[in-house]
Amino acid sequence: MDHDSTENPKTSPKTSGPAKPPRGSEPDLPPNDLAADVDPATSIPEEDEEARLPEVPEEPAAAVAEGPLAVGHAAIENAVRLAPISPGVYRMLNAASDVLYVGKAKNVRKRLASYARVSAPQPARILRMIAATVTVEIVSTSTETEALLLEANLIKQLRPRFNVQLRDDKSFPYILITGDHWAPQILKHRGAQTRPGRYFGPFASAGAVNRTITALQRAFLIRSCTDAFFESRTRPCLLYQIRRCSGPCTREVDFTGYTNLVREATDFLSGRSHLVKQELAGEMEKASSELEFETAALYRDRLAALSAIQSQQGINPRTVEEADVFAIHQEGGYSCVEVFFFRTGQNWGNRAYFPRAEKSFTPEEVLASFLAQFYDDKPPPKLILLSHEIEECELLADALSVKAGSKVEVSVPKRGEKKELIAHALTNAREALGRKLADTATQSRLLQGLVTTLGLPHPPKRIEVYDNSHIQGTNAVGAMIVAGPDGFIKNQYRKFNIKSEGLTPGDDYAMMREVLQRRFKRLLAPAEGDPAKAKADTKTDDDSFPQWPDLVIIDGGRGQLNAVREIFEELGLGQVSLLAVAKGPERDAGRETLFMPDREAIKLEPRDPVLYFIQRLRDEAHRFVIGSHRKLRKKDIREAGLQEIPGIGPSRKRALLHHFGTLKEIERASIADLGKVPGVSAESARKVFEFFHARPG
Repeated sequence: MDHDSTENPKTSPKTSGPAKPPRGSEPDLPPNDLAADVDPATSIPEEDEEARLPEVPEEPAAAVAEGPLAVGHAAIENAVRLAPISPGVYRMLNAASDVLYVGKAKNVRKRLASYARVSAPQPARILRMIAATVTVEIVSTSTETEALLLEANLIKQLRPRFNVQLRDDKSFPYILITGDHWAPQILKHRGAQTRPGRYFGPFASAGAVNRTITALQRAFLIRSCTDAFFESRTRPCLLYQIRRCSGPCTREVDFTGYTNLVREATDFLSGRSHLVKQELAGEMEKASSELEFETAALYRDRLAALSAIQSQQGINPRTVEEADVFAIHQEGGYSCVEVFFFRTGQNWGNRAYFPRAEKSFTPEEVLASFLAQFYDDKPPPKLILLSHEIEECELLADALSVKAGSKVEVSVPKRGEKKELIAHALTNAREALGRKLADTATQSRLLQGLVTTLGLPHPPKRIEVYDNSHIQGTNAVGAMIVAGPDGFIKNQYRKFNIKSEGLTPGDDYAMMREVLQRRFKRLLAPAEGDPAKAKADTKTDDDSFPQWPDLVIIDGGRGQLNAVREIFEELGLGQVSLLAVAKGPERDAGRETLFMPDREAIKLEPRDPVLYFIQRLRDEAHRFVIGSHRKLRKKDIREAGLQEIPGIGPSRKRALLHHFGTLKEIERASIADLGKVPGVSAESARKVFEFFHARPG
């Protein structure tokens, strides 16, 4: 699927959002997984005239005659008197004006009245929500479709406790063919689609995009270099030499010829691949008949590249040009939704999601909630294929059609190739959920192993690991990674740019002090420095991921541990367990020593699973902080240019820029390539290379 960025695919707050979430509460499944970037949950019921709440034992009238539940019922009854009988969205708020729940209804008054009925049986989760409600706010909409879209928009902004919370911390990648230069560039794109050009996607992964772009370069010879690099060229680059670019920078191809190449690439990505291949085959035969064998070989190679793109996609449907395929599998009280993306008759990848949902939810309920949220920030395709029938299918199709600006069909295939696609997706969903359950069980055993090995009071629900990085004190940055019962929680990761004035360069203790103080003072602030009150204030009675750690791990030995312990004592954080992981002799993995306050050093066997688990946590923190440091350093290098490289004068700097074109290309160059620049000696080349590739501490 593609669209022009100038059409502004984003919708207003009243034109984006999910369909009604399924009934029930959230299970104990933690909120994130290493294999999935999105974690849609489920929300409390929203009934139509024909729908009923799940039957539960009726509460005695005396039980709701007084107390918070009575206050909540009174607040809702007051809202019922003022509520419209037209479509709209309602928000339930607590005493602190926090939004508890956002819902939509065709008839708002009737929906709210269903909550206000004291004698009506209600699930436990709804009763908890009602008990916390002190006021209700209502927004009227013109249609139920508009209400559905606005509902999801508000859920995404407000993140209500009793609603689905779509944790989409990683956007899908697209292919962009730019439209703001006479020689358009092809590149991978994430985020807001604000740059002029044509966007094609989504792709399931960055790897799928990169492989496709490489093949497209071979097939259509479109440039991938930046505009700055393009303008600085005086001779064709290496990509031209290996036949992955037509060389528009030095006019190896004229404007008309390059425009035709861009048109062919756009046609191919827009679904007209058969026509493009026919044209190339015709040109190849023509060149061959005219004895222009080199030209014919070029067309042959381009045709082969196109065939490679289509063969790499796995299963490629014959009758489906553009569709998303959703299949759900449930097992062990958990759900997995497998999504396949098909565009231009090609499989552009798949991804597994694990929505949080009460174990009693049916697959149809989970899938209905998942679908509407999934398309809150993504353009829907023309066809959506489902493994299960869902309620309000027509309403969802209407809402997505409004969002897409064209008709969107939602269907459950019964036969033929579309049914085969569903079966294939179901197989992948079943296998992904099996892996997920196995990983969850393994993680639980490892956390229990931490309890036994370290003497913790209970398996930690939240583990925070800290590390810092710098080069001789410059570009110092600290980082925190977070893990829980379901693995790494990447949307909780944080980095800290070290800001303290007068900090001695390379003082790791001082850097760690600043990071920990900034992290925990923020948590202590609401409770005015009282850790016990702060932890109590952040506790919830639902399954949300805790904000306070049960275990803090730092990279270091007894000295680092004592320094952190002093910081914790100053902040009054004696209840948080501390662990320091000292590297073994010669930094050998498997020979680490573990330190905890007031205990002897702990040495585990090299193959101990608990030691391996701790190593993974430490290595993840190291990976994250090194990446953060390098980004910060590269930013400084870009801002400073080549001025900071010691021993490299103005003449050599000019020679390097003239030879490579941009600072980025100089950074990418090997020592051998740097040494080939006129006027740059082997020693100077080494200095330049080491400046860009120095290993941070």
